[in-house]
Order: sequence, then structure tokens, then C-alpha cells
Amino acid sequence: MKLLRKPGAIAVAALALAVLPGAASAHDGDQPFENCTEAYAAGYANIPEGDEHYGSQLDRDGDGIGCDRPPADFEPHDDDAAAAAADDATGKKDRDLAETGGGDTTVYLAAAGSAVLLTGGALVASARRRRAMR
Repeated sequence: MKLLRKPGAIAVAALALAVLPGAASAHDGDQPFENCTEAYAAGYANIPEGDEHYGSQLDRDGDGIGCDRPPADFEPHDDDAAAAAADDATGKKDRDLAETGGGDTTVYLAAAGSAVLLTGGALVASARRRRAMR
């Protein structure tokens, strides 16, 4: 009986550790702007929730859009100019997708890992069912 509890606990702990990095990155502490004045000065306005520049301190009315009342003399940040400067420095012109390091086999590896976890869960469940029948 104790033998089946240990692998089950290990599987739950491994699953929790796999989910932990995704949950840990969803914090609200690393925004580049302390207030909308700083955001406007840097050329950012109407910052949607989920954007890397968004912070709850920028969204006083709680509608999911930060700094949504720019001043009359506001000039937006020019992302195209920054990208063009980066292209000139690196010699690359293709900005369609980020390079993540994943290959063609990533999907198959993920599917195989999922199959192993499901099989292990099924084995543990059937062993418990057999033990309960005794």
C-alpha cells in the first residue's frame, strides 16, 4: 500500500513543479512604469492588461486599459523605428516569429510525455481498484 502512495505523491509533486513556473510569472511587480506620467513620457498609452508594460497602478478605473487618458501633446512610441534599428545592427529582417528553440519534434515529445503520465495514472488507478476488491 505504501509503495503506491510514494509514486503517486512523486507524480503529483512533479506535476505541481511543472505548472509552478507558469503560475510564478503571472505577478504584478515588474512593470517599467510607476505611473502614467512615466508611461506617457516613454510614449506608451492605452496599455492593455496582459501587455508587458501594463500594471494595476496604471489602471485606476479598472477597465483593463492602463493610461487611457493621454495628454494632448502625447507622442506614441515608435516600435517600427526601434525594430529597424535592431535590423540594421543584426542584419536580420524577419521579425514574424520569435526564435524559441523548439523544433519539429517538440509536439511529439509533449504528446509522448502526456501519454506516459496518463498511462501511469491508469496503472495506479487500476491497482487501487484491484486492492479495493480484495
